[in-house]
Amino acid sequence: MAKRVPETEKLKKVVIEAILDKKGHNIMSLDLRKIKDTASDFFIITHGDSSTQVRAIYSHILDCAENKGFTPYHAEGMQNSEWIILDFIDVVVHVFHKEKRDFYSLEDLWNDAKITKHL
Repeated sequence: MAKRVPETEKLKKVVIEAILDKKGHNIMSLDLRKIKDTASDFFIITHGDSSTQVRAIYSHILDCAENKGFTPYHAEGMQNSEWIILDFIDVVVHVFHKEKRDFYSLEDLWNDAKITKHL
């Protein structure tokens, strides 16, 4: 009997593979499930070197997720493409321009989360 993979894990895999396809940098997933009062189970964080790359990463994540049956509840930040958020409820994806990622440093803000780096 095949092991059933929860939908959240499937979505994380789709998102990470989409980011890798578009050469996103320093991909990290933060497991927030053991932290009280968080709005999501996981954050996935990456960055691009330009607004064009940030938009390309965002668009590819959206396309790949929708092709697998995942539709985001909300998305914002496409206008400036400095910090785009895709909210899938259990998984929230943050696609930054490098300078904005360095400035906001979500990994440090949520340093009590279990952090996994994806190459």
